[in-house]
Amino acid sequence: QVQLVESGGGLVQPGGSLRLSCAASGITFSMYTMGWYRQAPGSQRDLVATITTYGTTNYADSVKGRFTISRDNAKNTVYLQINSLKPEDAAVYYCNAKYIHLSYWGQGTQVTVSS
Repeated sequence: QVQLVESGGGLVQPGGSLRLSCAASGITFSMYTMGWYRQAPGSQRDLVATITTYGTTNYADSVKGRFTISRDNAKNTVYLQINSLKPEDAAVYYCNAKYIHLSYWGQGTQVTVSS
């Protein structure tokens, strides 16, 4: 079955950095557009960044210049490098794999920003 397993979340001070990883199995990873979304308590799940099979990236305006999405097709893994963390970045971060009408989600990893 399809599994997306996120890791790398944690507690970070404002201005700090994190690297999130999402390891995929059960899919032909290189064919999928991969994305990161986040959801804060009481809020909807919002797009953070996506990366296509060709490596084209797209970012939410709120994270441009601070977040970087990348993928390693040999490792079936997508990454999200988060720099210059702000309190408003605190959320559960979810990995998504999308191909035509197929869409899969991971279980999420918590990012907490606090001094």
